[in-house]
Amino acid sequence: MADLDEGGPRVPFTRSPSHLAAASGPVLELRDVVVRYGAATAVAGVSLQVGEGEAVTLLGANGAGKSTLLRAISGLVPLGGGAIRYGGRDLARVPGYRRARSGIAHVPEGRRVFSSFSVRDNLLMGAYSQGQGVEARLGEVYERFPILFERRGQLGGSLSGGEQQMLAIGRALMSGPRLLLLDEPSLGLSPIAITQVFEAIRRVREEGVSMLLVEQNSTLALEVADRACVLRTGKVVLEGASQAIKSQDKLLRAYLGSPGRDKAGGKENGKEVVPSQ
Repeated sequence: MADLDEGGPRVPFTRSPSHLAAASGPVLELRDVVVRYGAATAVAGVSLQVGEGEAVTLLGANGAGKSTLLRAISGLVPLGGGAIRYGGRDLARVPGYRRARSGIAHVPEGRRVFSSFSVRDNLLMGAYSQGQGVEARLGEVYERFPILFERRGQLGGSLSGGEQQMLAIGRALMSGPRLLLLDEPSLGLSPIAITQVFEAIRRVREEGVSMLLVEQNSTLALEVADRACVLRTGKVVLEGASQAIKSQDKLLRAYLGSPGRDKAGGKENGKEVVPSQ
């Protein structure tokens, strides 16, 4: 078996439809994933898949386990049970730094840019495991986010919240990810900045990067994603195509934590499945 650091195909910023059609099997597969913090269970048996070139959003109230799930995928917290497979490989014994080298890029909640580094150096940190082509990738990020080119000599901590979020996404893209994990990209941003950030996310999604998105703004998340899973107390309680879920008022009940059933749906393995429209 090839070393995981080879990671399968890395993703250039532009990806052809024929490449996507040729891909087989999910990029990411979670099977009954459990994550615990001491005696508390944060994620309680979550199963889901993200296909090649697909965007899936995780919705749910605060404390539902969404961010914890992303941390488990990127190796920041250990599994308490179940399995995570990336590109068909089990990640159980794979440390976080090797997951990053293999093409998993995590944009954490709160952006976490290096405040004392310049914008350019922040971006280059995202390419620390890359060999050739770093300058070309840097140019592509600047093309995607012109404001980062204008601010390239400024310190990361001096940027506005929206600019820092663009910097965090750009830094992740510098690694040429196959799978992009985005945690609350709209958190704390102005309406104008949210529009700019989500326009960038749409472009990344359209170019074929597989994506798992955690976002409190369900309207924006459902617009950019192909499918959605709603988490409640660490479990998937609702899943289906984004447009189908968007049309169901049950989404609001599950999202806000209110009880109720939607007779238009059904159950599969204990979770509600919204039929496609």
